[in-house]
Amino acid sequence: MEGAVGDMSRSVKKDTLLQAAERLFYEHGFRGVGLKQIISEANVATMTLYNHFPSKDNLVEEVLKQREERYWSYLDSHVEMDSDSPFILAVEAHGRWLKEQSYKGDMFLRAIEDYTGTDNEIENIARGHKSRLLKYFQQLAQRKGKDNDRDLANRLTLLLEGTTSMTTLIGAEKATEHSIAMARTLVQHTS
Repeated sequence: MEGAVGDMSRSVKKDTLLQAAERLFYEHGFRGVGLKQIISEANVATMTLYNHFPSKDNLVEEVLKQREERYWSYLDSHVEMDSDSPFILAVEAHGRWLKEQSYKGDMFLRAIEDYTGTDNEIENIARGHKSRLLKYFQQLAQRKGKDNDRDLANRLTLLLEGTTSMTTLIGAEKATEHSIAMARTLVQHTS
């Protein structure tokens, strides 16, 4: 029984660290946050952090992986594949994600900017997220029998990326409103 309690305590501390790290990285950028600040915010011992994450890069990798998992489960829970237009549902869901989770810009794009050419897994995780979005729309277009599924996927991915960028300028609601109107036009003009 003691082992199970110890494992649960370890898991809680790891989750607390990841939540604190994600919040701080999102608010201040990857380069603007040190491990001491994360340890202090999570209220854990220094050794606790190093027991879970041997380096700051490992911590950043895990934060990005968890954020990506949350994004995809968020999208999956809002998009009914068999609906008349899952594309519009995906755009709406992305907009809600922006409003609730990504109102200050895209954490994955920041990771690409901060870690390009640094020879680590961080850039790969962030770029992988963008590639996965493109594949998601391509598979959706194929499933819906759309011609030129690759073009539609590129356009919808570009639309979501633009929506994400515009959120910092005009807010998530307005950016999403525009992107839904554009998505409707895109989908209507694709057979």
